[in-house]
Amino acid sequence: MSTTVIILAAGKGTRMRSSLPKVLQPLAGRPLLGHVIETAKNLQVEDIITIFGHGGPLVQQAFADENIQWVEQAEQLGTGHAVKVTLPVLPDSGMSLILSGDVPCVQQSTLQRLIDSSMATGIGLVTLTLPDSTGYGRIVRKDGKIQAIVEHKDASDGQRQIKEINTGIYCVSNARLHQWLPQLSNNNAQGEYYLTDIVAMALADGLEIASIQPELAFEVEGVNDRTQLAALEREFQAWQAVKLMQQGVHLIDPTRFDLRGKLTVGQDVRIDINVIIEGNCELGDRVEIGAGCIIRNTRIAAGTRVQPYSIFEDAVVGADVQIGPFARLRPGARLADQVHIGNFVEVKNTQIGHGSKANHLAYLGDAEIGAGANIGAGTITCNYDGVNKHKTVIGDDAFIGTNNSLVAPVSIGTGATTGAGSTITRDVADHSLAVERAKQISKENYQRPQKVRK
Repeated sequence: MSTTVIILAAGKGTRMRSSLPKVLQPLAGRPLLGHVIETAKNLQVEDIITIFGHGGPLVQQAFADENIQWVEQAEQLGTGHAVKVTLPVLPDSGMSLILSGDVPCVQQSTLQRLIDSSMATGIGLVTLTLPDSTGYGRIVRKDGKIQAIVEHKDASDGQRQIKEINTGIYCVSNARLHQWLPQLSNNNAQGEYYLTDIVAMALADGLEIASIQPELAFEVEGVNDRTQLAALEREFQAWQAVKLMQQGVHLIDPTRFDLRGKLTVGQDVRIDINVIIEGNCELGDRVEIGAGCIIRNTRIAAGTRVQPYSIFEDAVVGADVQIGPFARLRPGARLADQVHIGNFVEVKNTQIGHGSKANHLAYLGDAEIGAGANIGAGTITCNYDGVNKHKTVIGDDAFIGTNNSLVAPVSIGTGATTGAGSTITRDVADHSLAVERAKQISKENYQRPQKVRK
């Protein structure tokens, strides 16, 4: 049976105190709604219908590349009304999984269990038992079977003692939604059309309400303000850290680690404190990441050691490389095996060959560096003329002296040497020495400028 996903994402999120719609607030580096959409896609559903309202153009623009059917809820008149506006595009057959765009952490396995349990009955929902259920809709049962869902403001004193709550996640027959949603009424304390009222309609039609509970409570936590967002961030990060440690990753302190994307790891990976992993990253066997590093969209091969406070973005790093501390790999950095990149070295759009070294205070941009080369401290590839970028080529086993400026386009030959303090503006032949300096001028009895006293 085909399944459609309906995502409620029309809320304003007033308590966020933000110009950004609530569903675009970030959790682990991704909008709340992005987490829900990814989970829905992983379920391989027939269609994803997203209901938008406040900040609609921003929300639609953020997910312009996704295959989503958008439906506008011009007036926010409750959850029942939100689902009702989908009826013109909702299939007549199959099931619909109804999710909230501000409940980002529900897992695929939980939703699959809900779908499976709802197939036979035509309607099911996710519930959760809490120590304190204040503020939530209560699940009223008789002989173990669900009899009603009562909102907190409409609940009696006895019903408010119930600990089992409604999470707002449903799976319902599309045929039943077409039947029930037009019958919803707003005769309640809030004057809204409650989606929960379809439970009473299902019972009136003689249906049993299926229910499941999530494996982890935080899966069904919603976000309404900054405090809840920060709390859910820490719960989500803690869960991700546990999964990595179960794969064998040595996190020095899992409470001081953030994964804002996807991380693939080999064996015996070691990650120190305050490391942030963003985008899609891969760490090979025995990779060590020092404290305070930020690694974004980067692949690092086996045995590489990254010293503290290094920043990588869109880079590829070979095996047994030594990097940092305080190194920066910018987009297009490609390091072969056994390369050394030292403190305060910046690499951008540059390939560095096997075993080459740049150990101190260098900028290597738009360059191609061969194997076994040594780049002296203070070396800069002068790649930009104010309009265009130009390339520097450094051959195998070249030795670039300290404090060199290599003015691109320029080529340094295999085994060539450049003298310290040189500004190299012309190509250097293989196995030759190039020294390019201004003539030194000395003035005796030179008087330094003096401060003028006021």
